[in-house]
Amino acid sequence: MTKVAGKDPARVNRLVWRTVQKIPSGSVCTYGQVADLAGLGKAARRVGRALRELPVDSDVPWHRVLRAGGNVAFPPDSDAWQRQVDRLSAEGVDVIRGKVDLDRFGWKQSLDALLWYPDA
Repeated sequence: MTKVAGKDPARVNRLVWRTVQKIPSGSVCTYGQVADLAGLGKAARRVGRALRELPVDSDVPWHRVLRAGGNVAFPPDSDAWQRQVDRLSAEGVDVIRGKVDLDRFGWKQSLDALLWYPDA
């Protein structure tokens, strides 16, 4: 069982969305990093589920979350893939063949900073 087991799904979604909201424009984060920063342990798939459950009119920057290794999670020929690439490109993030250089564009944020300086 993961740390997510037994938690209210709506509460988990809010934790994920709040964490993703903190990723600054021009930066990206992996599903696993979001799970860790949201206090969900290694529940990267749960992060994906929370992002799929975003309301249509949400302003949560879902496009800043990538697969491990910096890859866009959608199939390359899909509308969602193009939407994510376009949004990242508009923020100055280079996407080359569906991949982002995490060393260059990865969000360097720690759990301590999120807890102690949440508005920074």
